[in-house]
Amino acid sequence: MALAITKHRRTGLHFVEDLGNGVKLEMVLIRGGTFTMGAPETEEGSTSRERPQHEVTVPTFFMGKYPITQAQWRAVANMGHLRVNSDLKPDPSRFKGDNLPVEQVSWYDAVEFCSRLTSYTNTKRKYSLPSEAEWEYACRAGTTTPFHLGETITTDLANYHGTNDKEYKLSGSYGRGSKGKSRRKTTPVGSFGAANAFGLYDMHGNVWEWCLDDWHNNYEGAPVDGSAWFDNKNDNIYQKQGSAVLRGGSWYDYPGDCRSASRFLNDRAERVGINYYRFGFRVVCGVGRVLQ
Repeated sequence: MALAITKHRRTGLHFVEDLGNGVKLEMVLIRGGTFTMGAPETEEGSTSRERPQHEVTVPTFFMGKYPITQAQWRAVANMGHLRVNSDLKPDPSRFKGDNLPVEQVSWYDAVEFCSRLTSYTNTKRKYSLPSEAEWEYACRAGTTTPFHLGETITTDLANYHGTNDKEYKLSGSYGRGSKGKSRRKTTPVGSFGAANAFGLYDMHGNVWEWCLDDWHNNYEGAPVDGSAWFDNKNDNIYQKQGSAVLRGGSWYDYPGDCRSASRFLNDRAERVGINYYRFGFRVVCGVGRVLQ
């Protein structure tokens, strides 16, 4: 039987944030619902950090159609008059291109970007990093398979490491899928034309995406309301220490790391080295806080 991979091209309800000088930020409506977060033990490549599976009810929100691009990053980084807590380098990325995802940005950089973007709208729209639950709900888009594309993935539809590593015995294929290519760099956002059922692109591969949550080794005690999971809800977000969550895999990672349930962690403050030109983000906006 042939493998089924589902490829969507669609545009859902959305709005566009004009960042000036022709730079736009497209935000897609993600209708709320209940889903099963995490992966079963039977899912290839899954680990205990993705369990226990648990039901989460996520409110409706908007999410960036693509990871934040370098053009979008530069537009907000140059809004120095809206600085909240830190300066932002206009051109931090190793791989250069306006339509490539921004990378080599820390969690703090991403939070500063969101805060400036909120100020830019005169607080009519409150931008944030997604909670981990929001990210997975948005990625899955109603699916329960390892990828929103289906049971496997190909390098024709996503940017990840699609060749074998003989030294470390890592496979460039997943399940019954085929091996592909390793591009060894980021690709322009949306370039594969493979949106999920919500109309989101690049949810598998290209860059790991920062989430708001503190890192936890598993889902024991995780919230079930879609909110970010902080060790201390009274923490000042700008003074938090330790590691935060990343999701989605990257151009550098193997297909098993790009699954909908896959989780990664890194220190919030770091932004240099091989890890960090894998790290980007996308933004969310609460639907109840969007004013016309």
